[in-house]
Amino acid sequence: MKAISTQKAPAAIGPYSQAIKVGNLVYTSGQIPIDPTTGVFVEGGIKEQTRQSLSNVKAILEEAGLTLSNVVKTTVFLADMNDFADMNAVYAEFFTEPYPARSAVAVKTLPKGALVEIEVVAEVV
Repeated sequence: MKAISTQKAPAAIGPYSQAIKVGNLVYTSGQIPIDPTTGVFVEGGIKEQTRQSLSNVKAILEEAGLTLSNVVKTTVFLADMNDFADMNAVYAEFFTEPYPARSAVAVKTLPKGALVEIEVVAEVV
């Protein structure tokens, strides 16, 4: 097991790693829309927050020598399922076919009041 960490994504705000590599898989922790250069949420709504969350995921994967094309599974947590269509539109900008498997669920609240949090599992090939 190996921890993966980059300054190009927000630092962990608790006792966890940005990602862990086990065998040929990399598991990222959920990424909320914090801009790593400012340490605060990006301005805007669900589209901007989704874009930043996925950019954070991408930066962590790059640190592991991977790209979004290595992602096999994503989990998207939404504070409001009414934001699904807008989240999905931005999500489609980041992934190409064959798309990773995905779960999208609404939760009562997310850390720091985020509208979205995204975690992925990627394969090292």
